[in-house]
Amino acid sequence: MSLRPIKQIIQTKPTLEGAGVKLQRAFGFGKTKEFDPFLLLDDFRNDNPEDYLAGFPWHPHRGIETITYVLAGSVEHGDSLGNKGKMTAGDVQWMTAGSGILHQEMPKGDTQGRMHGFQLWANLPSSLKMTDPRYQDIPSSAIPEVTDDDGTRVRVVSGEFWGKKGPVEGVAADPQYLDISVPPGQRKRLKIETTRNAFAYVFAGSGTFRDASDPRAVLTEQVAKPNAAPVYDAGNHSLVLFDRGDEIVVQASEEGIRFLLVSGKPIEEPVAWYGPIVMNTQEQLRQAVAELNGGTFIKHR
Repeated sequence: MSLRPIKQIIQTKPTLEGAGVKLQRAFGFGKTKEFDPFLLLDDFRNDNPEDYLAGFPWHPHRGIETITYVLAGSVEHGDSLGNKGKMTAGDVQWMTAGSGILHQEMPKGDTQGRMHGFQLWANLPSSLKMTDPRYQDIPSSAIPEVTDDDGTRVRVVSGEFWGKKGPVEGVAADPQYLDISVPPGQRKRLKIETTRNAFAYVFAGSGTFRDASDPRAVLTEQVAKPNAAPVYDAGNHSLVLFDRGDEIVVQASEEGIRFLLVSGKPIEEPVAWYGPIVMNTQEQLRQAVAELNGGTFIKHR
């Protein structure tokens, strides 16, 4: 077994996006190679309804898949194909935009006004960019949860882990999407296939991730033994980007730690990106925008 080295740890900062929804963007609209096949991760978490009720009104998507995971509150959605629905705490929606779709997502808080969820964008390979759109709406009750002897809990949204298989299937990137909670003071080793790009996003508590690589500028904890693996602190809102290796090791702090652990097979194709439209070439982008302006964007009805 070999530890998966840490490329970097990023402490995300609040940004204002869309129609006035305050959120934190863990990554996105930058270099895509290190996160391939993933493009963007948003953490929309707020206790103030004024910061999220404006929602995400009608907007297009093409060439990608969007994965929405709700932890608190709810999100009502609708699209140009006539689909409507509502996600509540623990639910997941995996939308394959494919050839193109117009949709909206409108968040609402719980009884205390709290709203929390994530949206992850996954790229589609060129062979599937223009596939028919589809949805996979997954209720919380359908997502398996497994608890280890030390109290570590894992919700398996997609992929296989500890003998459980997530309900999301048929996704191009064949992703593993896990919601992991490690109890206070516990140290945990977690397996990841070496062929996958992987990242962790901490959204509750804190802890440290062990690294088999050389120390870098983001090293925050001094190691007494010079030959020991360096240790990286990761608090709430931290994004941890891993290099290759077949496992990660996380040490939970006294408050425990909860994080998303996401990995997928790299597509390794050119990325041409314009807002919610992601294609392979600039010419394809220009065609998509022309179709959007000309009313021919929607191919499947």
